[in-house]
Amino acid sequence: MSEPITAIIVGAGHRAFIYADLALRRPDLLKIVGVADPDIIRQKKAAERYGFSTEFCFNSAKELAEKPKLCDAIINGTMDEIHVETSVPLLNKGYDMLLEKPFAVNEEEMKTLVDCAKKNNSKVMICHVLRYTPFYYSIKKRVSDGEIGDIINIQTSENVSYHHLSTSYVRGKWANSDKCHTSMLLAKCCHDLDIMMWLMDKVKPVRVSSFGSKYQFKPENAPENAGERCLVDCPLVDTCNFSAKRLYLDQPDRWAFYIWDKLEGIENPTDEDRINLLKGDSQYGKCIYKCDNNVVDHQSVLVEFENGATGTHNMVGGSASSLRHIHIVGTKGEIYGNFEEGVFYVKKIHPTKTGECDTQKVDLKSVGDMVGAYGSHGGGDERLAEDFISFMRNESPSLACTSIFDSVAGHKTVYLADKSRENGGIPQTF
Repeated sequence: MSEPITAIIVGAGHRAFIYADLALRRPDLLKIVGVADPDIIRQKKAAERYGFSTEFCFNSAKELAEKPKLCDAIINGTMDEIHVETSVPLLNKGYDMLLEKPFAVNEEEMKTLVDCAKKNNSKVMICHVLRYTPFYYSIKKRVSDGEIGDIINIQTSENVSYHHLSTSYVRGKWANSDKCHTSMLLAKCCHDLDIMMWLMDKVKPVRVSSFGSKYQFKPENAPENAGERCLVDCPLVDTCNFSAKRLYLDQPDRWAFYIWDKLEGIENPTDEDRINLLKGDSQYGKCIYKCDNNVVDHQSVLVEFENGATGTHNMVGGSASSLRHIHIVGTKGEIYGNFEEGVFYVKKIHPTKTGECDTQKVDLKSVGDMVGAYGSHGGGDERLAEDFISFMRNESPSLACTSIFDSVAGHKTVYLADKSRENGGIPQTF
């Protein structure tokens, strides 16, 4: 049996731990041997969680890169805007890498990282986790097998729930593109546009157009008498749908890894600790209408492919619940479904049949090995981590495996869509 792949975490946050936890479930596949993170508390947490000594705790990717090569791979879970600066020195050192999406925040950075991976012959796999979910994987398999013929059009949509939008994209880490250097389309929907490119396989996109804006959360839409901080001076704290009290204190476990990150050094934080944090300088305690957010809360994208096929993606933030939907129309039939429900339908043209088509319902939550697969990201996180091991071992890649080179088309589509949006929807050419 092969020895486990050894890895060091760079950026010891929520996403990196999700992938690294494969080492706890399958120590025969993965062993975590170190961490690089400027936060001492997170260094300690990683060392205790995975059982390595403080000798293998580093303060930065740069410090790690100055040491002799210590393992096989890096799990890079740093923030989007520092993916390139943390990845390049480690790839130059000879490490392979599992890298969180988006792997670069603009086209120039994308080229830098792609060129670095080519120069070093590096194995760099991007965390396009939706590819690994039973829902999208099963749809891709049917498209690849030719069940609906050649694709004419793909329609995807993502409704971002009001609590996710408010936590991550109005109050949170991705609220202001001047600070995080990431648009909402890139941070939230590079998954969806990657799925579109994946389904189109080797058919390249050629033009992109897009429209969108910040519609809801801006000062002029604040309710009358709204305060500056929910728990300090707002009379609407018990009634506003976006009150920090209702979203965070009343449900302290939802988005805990974001909201309470400044309490990580406190063992068993109390309600009083949480209240004081939200009353203080935490961005999560601000009035939702009076934050410094500048990213869009809705955006529509239209893509034209070289063979004449088209694709659309609609992102709408602030909905009552989360929803991803897909509808693919081909020359022999169509597939459409709802990701959250884990159900899709396959319709095939059948001119002599009543109703003129055959319809098959595929309920993945009740099909064999799909049962129980719906964990984080619909079961995709766990499958992705295991596939990274196969990728590292040069085993046959899965249908979902995404090297950095496979991820370029989706990323560039996002960059061009944002450029189009900023220029009044003028089409941008690849």
